[in-house]
Amino acid sequence: MAETITIERRYRGPEESGNGGYTCGAVAALLDAPAAEVTLRLPPPLESRLRVERDGDGLRVLDGDRLVAEAHPLDGIDVEPPAPVPFDEAEGGEADPKHPFPSCFVCGPARSPGDALRLLPKAVGEGRVAAAWRPTKEQAGRRELVWAALDCLGAFAVDPGLERGVSVLGRLAAQVLDTPRPDERCVVLGWPLPGGEGRKLFAGTAVFGEDGRLLGKARATWILLNPE
Repeated sequence: MAETITIERRYRGPEESGNGGYTCGAVAALLDAPAAEVTLRLPPPLESRLRVERDGDGLRVLDGDRLVAEAHPLDGIDVEPPAPVPFDEAEGGEADPKHPFPSCFVCGPARSPGDALRLLPKAVGEGRVAAAWRPTKEQAGRRELVWAALDCLGAFAVDPGLERGVSVLGRLAAQVLDTPRPDERCVVLGWPLPGGEGRKLFAGTAVFGEDGRLLGKARATWILLNPE
């Protein structure tokens, strides 16, 4: 039987496609590697049986003949996160009424905390943004949700206030070292990385547990849809 993967509607980013970080994490889970890089070629379709094709150590995910994503294993990623801010400092992010994807599983303000991560970013200085996350029992212990948490804060870090227009995730390289415990006081951090040009912007993200241990880190490429 052909190997497949399905992105449930619950894990959407834009209303009609999968959240990039969650999708990358679900794809990376198919690789036996300490870290992985996943490139999204199309908005990930929801509730569709996507075909997985293995190619050596890597793989491709297809919707019919359309290439949705490519992934390959890594030994690690060359991102050094800044020190985490305290949980109390990361709390208090406000829902943006102009949010382009209000039902996003990771950062959508229209989602409830129990159904989604609902990470609300706030500026914490030195170009960084942070959000507080207290995983539910159902969310804890899941590596693909650490990948999801490593997603959206990068967009807010590279384009505060969406002043340059809406951006979507193009590529995510991540390393998950641990998973959170239920109701753990976690902090998600995002910061811009150098080298962006044109429609491409680069960001680093990290997720920390309440004792400051690093749960995961990532390097992302964001693509501006309608640069202003």
